This record gives sequence, structure tokens and C-alpha cells, in this order.
Amino acid sequence: MATLHCIPLERLRAAVCELMRGFGSSEREVELVADNLLQANLTGHDSHGIGMLPRYAAAFLEGGLRPNAHVTTRLDSGTLLALDGQAGFGQVIGHEAMTLGIARAAAHGSCIVALANAHHLCRIGAWAEMAVDAGLVSVHFVNVISRPIVAPWGGADARFGTNPFAVGIPVPGREPVILDMATSVIAQGKTRVAYNKGESLAPGQLLDDQGRPTTDPKYGVVEPLGALRTFGEHKGFGLALVCELLGGALAGGLAAHGPSAGQQRVLNGMLTILIDPARLADGALFASETLAFLDWVKAAPPQSGVDRVRVAGEPEREMRAKRLAEGIPVDDNTWKELLVAASKLGRDPQALNRLAGIA
Repeated sequence: MATLHCIPLERLRAAVCELMRGFGSSEREVELVADNLLQANLTGHDSHGIGMLPRYAAAFLEGGLRPNAHVTTRLDSGTLLALDGQAGFGQVIGHEAMTLGIARAAAHGSCIVALANAHHLCRIGAWAEMAVDAGLVSVHFVNVISRPIVAPWGGADARFGTNPFAVGIPVPGREPVILDMATSVIAQGKTRVAYNKGESLAPGQLLDDQGRPTTDPKYGVVEPLGALRTFGEHKGFGLALVCELLGGALAGGLAAHGPSAGQQRVLNGMLTILIDPARLADGALFASETLAFLDWVKAAPPQSGVDRVRVAGEPEREMRAKRLAEGIPVDDNTWKELLVAASKLGRDPQALNRLAGIA
């Protein structure tokens, strides 16, 4: 098992911002990327947190990630927006795309945003959270253009990415429902996290390079590579297919249809549907029916070993509170990878150690 560093949020944020400056990013970009990654760690999704920075550094050095890029508009017909992310940091591109879409939905009651060519959009739930903060419902279909890492149901090798799906639903007077999930059993980054920690995966999540079930996370990280499996057998595969066609072929203009050329960059296409529930339905009825259903579901008696029923978004909020109080755990292997990335970007690794409080 790898050593764990438990780092307070503000100290870790200072270290991450120092590394980010190695990309030549504006200070606004530094902060958007750092805060987005740290929010992923805070919610317990370390697969989408600061451990992504070494991959970003490799993509940047290869020319596949463009710092300080911004969205450009390909189509604007009021409630339909088609945007290009210019291979810029997804944390910036996603924020800009959602800001545009939210404004249109506020004005017209709805908006469909087709976003193409964004570098890694990270945790898609962050964009759903932006929408619900504005009182909107959002639905997101996302594809991934990188090395194929997920096998189709019944297939023995990887043919597409983890293709996330997310939904945000505001709940009057309560915390929102935020469903955010890869269509694979686990996100690819969770194999990296397990590998770096020296842990095994649960059965049923991964195939080895021969298409055989395995619990060894190395087949998701180092050659020879295997393939993740879709959640829910054929049902998860069906949703992954839809995400590829809507987020990729339709919104992004680029779907997976061949092996990777070996680049480190990760491109996403995302189709987002934004709806103002107050413009579509009776607001009081929507609120009362939503609350009645959630109360009914959560009142189910828990199974043995479970304290209570939770709905989407609750585990992340609980983990955020815990990590804000106790610090964010970062395993030693991941921290070493961050120091190497900082050096490659021309930043002093010892400065990161000092800022994070690591001897």
C-alpha cells in the first residue's frame, strides 16, 4: 500500500496552482482548472482530480492541449448553440459553454448546447451543478476521443471511452439531485488510483489483454492494456452507444472508430440539454411531486450493512464535508507523478512540496 498524504485544501490548492502556471495559463485559467480538479477530489472522485495533471502536462507538451483557448461559436440560432472548444482546458471551455447555455435557457426556457473539441471536461457533474445553481434541469451526453478503454457488451477488447452521462435536477428547498456517471463500471482514472495505491479492483470491472476477467488494475494503466466493462451489462453499453452518437457524432462531429495513435490528449464532445422547469411545468406541482417522490424513496428500510438510502449527489456532499474537515488524501505515487510533471513544465518540485507541507 502506498503512503497517503492528507493535505488541507488551501495548501493543496496553492501547490496545484503553482504547477498549473507551468502551462503558461492566465491566472483565471489557473484558478478554474485548479478549483475544478480539487472539487473532484473533495467529492471523492480522485479519478478526476489533481492526478489528471500529469496527463494534461503530457498532452500539452505533445501539442494536444492549448492553454488560454476559449470557445468559438459555430452556430447560434437562439436556443441552439454549437460551440468549438479549440482543444482548450475543459475546465475553462466547459465553464464558458455552460455560461452561454444557461443565459439562453434563462431567456427562452430551454437551450441545447453542442460542444465539440474540448480537452478533458473532467467531472461532468460540475456542469450539472452549474445548471442547478441557476435553477435549471440539465442532461449531458459525453463522448471521449482518446485511447479506447471500454469493451462493448460481449466484446473482448476496448472500442470506445468511458462516455459519461449526467443529469442535474434542482429540488426546491433542498440539495439538488446530481447524477454523474461513467457508462463503464468504473471511470478509467479509478484504475490509475487503485494501481498507484497498490489495491485490487472488484470483480467484474476489467478485462485483461486477452479479454479475460481480472482484478489487477495494471491492465487499465500499463501495457499490455485490457478493457473496462460497461455497467449494467447490455444496458450500460446501450447508454454508452447513445453518448458516443449524441455527444460525439452529433455534438462533437467526431466519434470513436479506430485505435488511438498514442497521443496523450483527451478530447470530449458534449451535448447538453438545459430546461427551466418553471417555464415548462407548474412550479408548485413540480416541487411537491419531486419532494414527495424523494421522501418516499428515502424512507425505504435499509438493507443489512447500510445505514440509510441515499440519492444521487448525497455521497459526494458527505465526502466533501469530510475532506474539508480532514484534508484531501493523495497517495505518494500520485504525488511523485505530480512532482515529475511540475519539473517537465519548468516549475520547482520542491516549491510544490513546501506549499503542500510535505517534507
